[in-house]
Amino acid sequence: MADTDPDALEKRIERTRAELARTVDAIADRVSPKRVAERGVAKAKANAMDFVASVEDLVLGPPRGITTYGPEGAEAEPGEYPARSLAPVLIGVGIVVAVGATIVLLRRRSR
Repeated sequence: MADTDPDALEKRIERTRAELARTVDAIADRVSPKRVAERGVAKAKANAMDFVASVEDLVLGPPRGITTYGPEGAEAEPGEYPARSLAPVLIGVGIVVAVGATIVLLRRRSR
């Protein structure tokens, strides 16, 4: 049946109270705006890194020494990737788009 010893009950209550305090602290830490922002930034960074890696693979081809496979599972031919000279063009286009977006945003703010 239940513990009727007052000392045992007191110890059990203290353990439960400490466990509850840890749980409440963990929940408060998890939902704090700072932690939510940190997780959002980490996720955005990871997504950006994945995007950059995929664009880099598309533009430059796979890293040297890595075998790639086509849709049928056969080894991809070297000519199936765009030439390396396309990278500077894409970088230039990206810079132009970024500068253009900055100008548009600054003009909208000044109004």
